[in-house]
Amino acid sequence: KQMVLEGTQFKTGVNVGVDITAEQLQEDFDAVVLAGGATAWRDLPIPGRELDGIHQAMEFLPWANRVQRGDPVTDADGLPPLNARGKKVVIIGGGDTGADCLGTAHRQGAAEIHQFEIMARPPDTRADVTPWPTWPLMYRTSSAHEEGGERVFSVNTECFVDDGSGRVRALKAHEVVMVDGRFQPVEGTDFELECDFVFLAMGFTGPESDWITAQLGVELDGRSNVARDSDWATNVDGVFVAGDMGRGQSLIVWAIAEGRSCAAAIDEDLMGETLLPSPLVPTAAPLR
Repeated sequence: KQMVLEGTQFKTGVNVGVDITAEQLQEDFDAVVLAGGATAWRDLPIPGRELDGIHQAMEFLPWANRVQRGDPVTDADGLPPLNARGKKVVIIGGGDTGADCLGTAHRQGAAEIHQFEIMARPPDTRADVTPWPTWPLMYRTSSAHEEGGERVFSVNTECFVDDGSGRVRALKAHEVVMVDGRFQPVEGTDFELECDFVFLAMGFTGPESDWITAQLGVELDGRSNVARDSDWATNVDGVFVAGDMGRGQSLIVWAIAEGRSCAAAIDEDLMGETLLPSPLVPTAAPLR
């Protein structure tokens, strides 16, 4: 498959900034939209992080997508190179990405799964601090959680334990409580948990912006996202931004709405007017 950009052919899977430069895009197009998502993952820099068997969620999950797509990446058992079959798995992070890791590990036949979350367990009903119509703080169970695994709240991982060959054998952790806005360890709660794999699903810090700032010269905001004005435009003429790359880590419904609104702004910028729908403004945010 190929895609054609202004008469220039590029193979699918193009790495923008490497296979094609920002300068070339600006020369070929009147408008460029940055919509690459917030893909710079949050890491866990603790002792033992370098051990084999410790992976970011987005190093683990894409393999399952490739299997579903029919790519020739499976072994005789139909499993990709990185899989949890028969393994003891710990997932660090209690959000949607962690739940994806949980469901994927279940389907691959993991022997045991624990999902760690540093925050306290939410209440079963809407918390008083999030009254309607704000998004309710409450305990939620996804379809992945219904399949099994143990969810562990208010726990912090201290270090990973080497099995002697450079691979993770276990992790050491302890319970925590929130005191004056900071997590404090609970005395006497230290424990060690055996594991073969650890998947880090602790969210994302923003877009992978090195090539963007170097080649395009766009400015970033205080949260490391690409800064934009009320018309979805960056500080560089003809360059716009939509989705997580400008908003930060969020849900796909926000990205879709932002993409439509950004398209309308670009249409008006190029044509002087637009009939395209514009569902929201760049500063729109969910009620909290």
